Amino acid sequence: MGELEKEIFELECTHLQPDVRVSGEKLGNVLDDEFYEFGSSGRITFRSDYEEDNSLTPDRMEISEFQMHELGPEAVLTTYRIFNETSGRRTNRSSVWKKRGTEWKLFFHQGTVST
Repeated sequence: MGELEKEIFELECTHLQPDVRVSGEKLGNVLDDEFYEFGSSGRITFRSDYEEDNSLTPDRMEISEFQMHELGPEAVLTTYRIFNETSGRRTNRSSVWKKRGTEWKLFFHQGTVST
C-alpha cells in the first residue's frame, strides 16, 4: 500500500469511528463543505445534516477489501466492504475524496446493503 493509499485508508477508518460518528465537530473535520451521500438506507444526506451531535449511530464497523483508485492529482475513489459489528449488516461502500489545500476531504459517499 502506497503513502497516499495509507493516508486515505486512515481517513476512511476515522469517519467510521464511533466517537467521530456522534460528534458534529469531529465529523465536520472530515467532510467537505459540498459533501453529500447516498446512504444504505436509501436517503440522500448533505453535510448540513451532520452538523449536530449524534447525527449518526456509534456503530462499530470493520473495513475489508479496501481499494483506492486515483481519479486525478486531487481526487480519489475508494471502494470497500463494511461489516457493521453492531447491527450484523454488510454493505458495499464507495467514497470520493478531494484534496482541499493540504487536506483530503470526503466529498461523496455511498453505501449499498449487500449479502
